[in-house]
Amino acid sequence: MSIVLIGTSGYSYTEWIGPVYAPGTRREEFLAHYARRFPTVELNFSYYRMPEAFQLAAMHKIAPSLQFSIKAHQNLTHTIDASSWREQALLFSHALEPLVENQVLSAVLLQFPYSFHYEVGERKYLDSLLKTLSPFPLAIEFRNSSWYNNRTLDSLRERNVALASLDLPPVKGNPPMMDVKTSSSLAYIRLHGRNEETWWGSDSASRYDYLYSEKELASLLARIQSFTTHAQKVLIYFNNHRRGQAAANALTLYQLAVGGKACNEQVQASSISM
Repeated sequence: MSIVLIGTSGYSYTEWIGPVYAPGTRREEFLAHYARRFPTVELNFSYYRMPEAFQLAAMHKIAPSLQFSIKAHQNLTHTIDASSWREQALLFSHALEPLVENQVLSAVLLQFPYSFHYEVGERKYLDSLLKTLSPFPLAIEFRNSSWYNNRTLDSLRERNVALASLDLPPVKGNPPMMDVKTSSSLAYIRLHGRNEETWWGSDSASRYDYLYSEKELASLLARIQSFTTHAQKVLIYFNNHRRGQAAANALTLYQLAVGGKACNEQVQASSISM
């Protein structure tokens, strides 16, 4: 049986006051309100600043039922320094201890940029990083299509590392939308929106300003079900966060999955057992 958890990438957006959070909600109350609606969240602040154990422990205390995925710090994926990345990985690992101890860490996401190519140096680095972070459940998002080859997929399967399944516009430079099973324990789906016209525009914020239609969300059910045949946990995060669209789409997808009876699911809170 597979557990499907649906949530959003990030939760602490002031522009969500109104469409997601009631007017007058204070920022420090966002997480508690979020946890009443969703079973999981993908933390992305950790990409910009290194998380700390006391911080994550406090978040768990505020929302004890919430499952967390967390994006790795940029020093491990974007601004890699050969002389210091191991120290950075150690700091990052120590910060996760409260989530691990309380059994609420669903995944660590390693999101690599387009500039991270399938070259010898990058491959050796990735091998070392995966070994260093191997105690954690891992998912990788490649933005460069050169990584989508059998050798990469076989290597991820050997390490039981999930390859993030993406939903994004099919424009030049983007990786393919492939649903590939590389982990027996985890499947990871990220939905970025389908803004073809503005994806490579100067205003990066407009990239994620997209509301999936109900028809588009319904078409995702088969993709989700394909993962439930092998993965113990399927994590789904909407990254189209502008104006609370991610939250709206996450709730709609959940309702479609339950109402559509795509599988013999048993509903528990906002998660789906398949």
